[in-house]
Amino acid sequence: MSDSPVALVVGAGESTGGAIAKRFARGGLTACLVRRHADQLAPLVEEIEKQGGAARAFGCDARQEDAVVTLFDQIEREVGPVEVAVFNPGANVNFPIRELTARVYRKVWEMACFAGFLVGREAARRMVPRGRGTLLFTGATASVRGGAGFAAFAGAKHALRALAQSMARELGPQGVHVAHVVIDGAIDTPWIRENFPEMVAASPPDGLLAPEAIAENYWLLHHQPRSAWTFELDLRPYAERW
Repeated sequence: MSDSPVALVVGAGESTGGAIAKRFARGGLTACLVRRHADQLAPLVEEIEKQGGAARAFGCDARQEDAVVTLFDQIEREVGPVEVAVFNPGANVNFPIRELTARVYRKVWEMACFAGFLVGREAARRMVPRGRGTLLFTGATASVRGGAGFAAFAGAKHALRALAQSMARELGPQGVHVAHVVIDGAIDTPWIRENFPEMVAASPPDGLLAPEAIAENYWLLHHQPRSAWTFELDLRPYAERW
């Protein structure tokens, strides 16, 4: 096994997850990027390497227990110790409650909560014996407030927040920093710009969450001194009405 510390990013997409991976790679960690299909991560790996960082892509369905266990075993064996684990999958869906099927509700819970349990448990199993590590969960407005049409998303995100809080209380005294980040507001991504052009046009400068700014806060959480750890961090643009 290499001694290179690893930043594992589950849900390393083109916006927030990718920005987080790039930030940790710039900081000297090997970014291990995870999506269900590893080939989709090739552009991100290439970008990180062009910037002088190290990155590896892994395909894994984080809802499957055996797959998550295998993922951690492989990374720790082939790359290095997981110093940071970021759980960042999206599962934002909008369905009126009378149209919400059991299948959709269960799938959203599996993606946004159950997968977080599996990733968090496996990270803890590696970090606790070493007495160090950082585990970061990405939350949303729905983590703290339900909304019309968001029963599935809010239910899963509330549950993920409770999981993170329980893990923080258990693992903090054992040297592992667990934090939950509430992302409150629209993130400046191509998808947002294409699908909500009027909202984007009406936003003032810096009125959308910049993925790079979000990533910087994840980096700062990882480097907090343990005498003043943050459990929950709210991130929103200065102009957000909350």
